[in-house]
Amino acid sequence: MGLNLMNFSELFRQSNQICRFSPDGKYLASVVEFRLVIRDVDTFQIQNLFSCMDTIQHVEWSADSQFILCGLYKRGLVQVWSLEQPEWKCKIDEGSAGLCDVRWSPDSRHILTTADFHLRITVWSLVTKSVSYIRYPKQCQNNIDFSADGKYLALAERRDCQDFISIFACNTWELLKHFESSTDDMAGLRWSPDSTVLCVWDNALNYLVLLYSLDGRCLSKFSAYEYALGIKTLTWSPTSQFLALGSYDEKLRLLNHVTWKTITTFSHPETVNETSAVVYKEVETRTPQPVKSDLTDIPTAALFSPQSRYEVQSAPVKVPVVIPDTNKANPRRGVGLTAFSKDCKYMYTRNDNMPHTLWIWDIQKLALCAVIIQAAPIKHVEWDPLKTRLALCTGVNKLYMWSPAGSLCVEVPVEGTFQVHALKWHPDGGSLLLLGKDMMCICYLNNVSSEAEDVSAD
Repeated sequence: MGLNLMNFSELFRQSNQICRFSPDGKYLASVVEFRLVIRDVDTFQIQNLFSCMDTIQHVEWSADSQFILCGLYKRGLVQVWSLEQPEWKCKIDEGSAGLCDVRWSPDSRHILTTADFHLRITVWSLVTKSVSYIRYPKQCQNNIDFSADGKYLALAERRDCQDFISIFACNTWELLKHFESSTDDMAGLRWSPDSTVLCVWDNALNYLVLLYSLDGRCLSKFSAYEYALGIKTLTWSPTSQFLALGSYDEKLRLLNHVTWKTITTFSHPETVNETSAVVYKEVETRTPQPVKSDLTDIPTAALFSPQSRYEVQSAPVKVPVVIPDTNKANPRRGVGLTAFSKDCKYMYTRNDNMPHTLWIWDIQKLALCAVIIQAAPIKHVEWDPLKTRLALCTGVNKLYMWSPAGSLCVEVPVEGTFQVHALKWHPDGGSLLLLGKDMMCICYLNNVSSEAEDVSAD
């Protein structure tokens, strides 16, 4: 996978990295202050331009890609736009209740808004214009989740100093089940991808995971240890066979879906001794770049822009470690980033006090497969939605990729300074959206085979 197999678009403006591909992959929505720009993905030409009443803080496509909503949290407003009928308009005003969250329901015809201080959740119907209310939502980050099949809504509630869970039917918004949770202070809940199990976890002060069935039965409880900071991140495998728990003790535990017991624990040692794992280390060389134009117009930093490449290291290899400040809340310590590949054969982890390093694990062998050590802290990592490969960025002008065949580093060939702070895969995996501070561009991979890589793993 060389540079000649990648094409990069020119730079386009965007605000706050609020950019979303439509679920059908045809369009890219981006925000420039109060304007919503809809572009055709293939041509990058503007298809629609919608002006909102204030600065846009949130954007979300409906599941059928026909509508797009804009959250104007400062105004307590939601504006909804139609791609098929651009003249159609919809405005939802929460008024004095305020607005802190908004999302689509799976049927693309209902919108759920959360009032400030999580006072209530309101369900708005775009079809009948009816409004219904859900009381007592818990004030936590992951307090609401729709099942993947679109049939159920799980809601975390807090009343009388106790956690509860309510399960609603999405077609009627009827309450199907309401039951008490055994958590002290629930941090969130998440459905398994097969929509059969609801995972609930406690806050960071108490390591506790609870697994519930649809009818509210507690299938299992899991706690790895007590009296120390607990779970930092949690994710299901795409097959629902595994539940991965990243915690503050710098370990990732993998639970199986039969007994809900630990089948393995992945550690993140300061020295990599595994000879079976390939260790890629980014090596920078600062050499003057040939410049055709007048040198007086070029900043010194641009003249001496570092060139990067990966070198395969031989074990043992020392991993850069940052000592966290334990006197501050949410210390930069423990496994804070993890995800499975689409085929469930691999997963990555990032231990937050080793911010330069990405660990890639072979799930079939339950062993370390590769370690990628970057020159700068890793900002964002994302798996290709179809193929077994991932892309990452570190806040510099380069794009990094890994697949089982090897690893590569590519400089983004655009004019001016463009540093990649975040990235998003197109739904078909054929391109990547690269996001800077206030600019964006698309990297077209031209159906590059993930077998042809820059640095071979052999």
